[in-house]
Amino acid sequence: MTRLYLDHAATTPLLPAARAAMAEGLERWANPSSPHAEGRAARAALEQARTRIAAALGFNGAVIFTSGATEAIEIVLRGAKARTHLVSAAEHDAVRRAAGNAATLPVTADGVVEPVTTAKPGSLVAIQAVNNETGVMQPLGERIASVRESGGLFLADCAQSAGKLPLPDADFIAVSAHKLGGPPGIGALLVRDLATLNPTGGQEQGYRGGTENLPAALGFAAAVEAGADWLDRARLLRARLDAAIREGGGTVVAETVERLATIGSYRMPGVAATSQLIRFDLAGIAVSAGSACSSGSLKPSHVLAAMGWEEEAAREVIRISFGPDTNDADVDRVVAQWLALAASMRGQQKERAA
Repeated sequence: MTRLYLDHAATTPLLPAARAAMAEGLERWANPSSPHAEGRAARAALEQARTRIAAALGFNGAVIFTSGATEAIEIVLRGAKARTHLVSAAEHDAVRRAAGNAATLPVTADGVVEPVTTAKPGSLVAIQAVNNETGVMQPLGERIASVRESGGLFLADCAQSAGKLPLPDADFIAVSAHKLGGPPGIGALLVRDLATLNPTGGQEQGYRGGTENLPAALGFAAAVEAGADWLDRARLLRARLDAAIREGGGTVVAETVERLATIGSYRMPGVAATSQLIRFDLAGIAVSAGSACSSGSLKPSHVLAAMGWEEEAAREVIRISFGPDTNDADVDRVVAQWLALAASMRGQQKERAA
């Protein structure tokens, strides 16, 4: 049985171009911070990768390499020149952990962050561009404009959207390579103005310590440059999946608002997400329940809770996310398994009720 991988929102496979670029980088083994000829050559390659990533993303500010979006977020929430933090109720756990007891911005029943009215001078507001569990796309342009007008700063978590959607005009942007076909273990913090961030010493212009990962940076650059020209096809596939699950008695999460084409979140009434994951996995299909960072826990999704979902219903939701190679046959295979499992559970419930 051929395995079918539909958890690309957690990690997507390394693109061939990124793999080749990393192999080239491994031949340049010198430390980019060393002053000798070998180190200078490695530094030149690293800076070229930095410039390529900024150009491919259409960004004009500073690019600070990190170990991923989580570290980028932590650098901002701990080092931005801000007195207070405000984060949306549906933010990724990485933001919630780093922000501590920050004030919370509510979201609608469809997961859209309410207009920001409480930001003040010295505030840092953090909102995801695309929610990692539901795929909901936030109207960041409007939110950023209001925060900037109030004299605050804005952090956009673009781990899911970078390389797929245009970047927002935020003060800080967190990006992760392994979400877009690059290697794991590297990401970037994009900074509009370095004067808004306190340096901590070390490498990366004094904002992040540790030896720079040149092979990963080259792989990151190659992946970003590859782009995502398959999103229109993904949109059709997701619409096909939405319709089939809806017809089969399931619920499409946040179906009335704009969602990233590659992510779908679905409830199978009466069947726990953990049971669904096991059955799908036994059928050779890899999906997830919410964020990969928290899907191993027994806690219900804080994202769905913020959207007003009851705990029992929230525990019945899974996430299916597409990659560049996902096709119609893959969607049909998921639908067949989903309908079979739903029918089986309905049959068992009827037997118990008889």
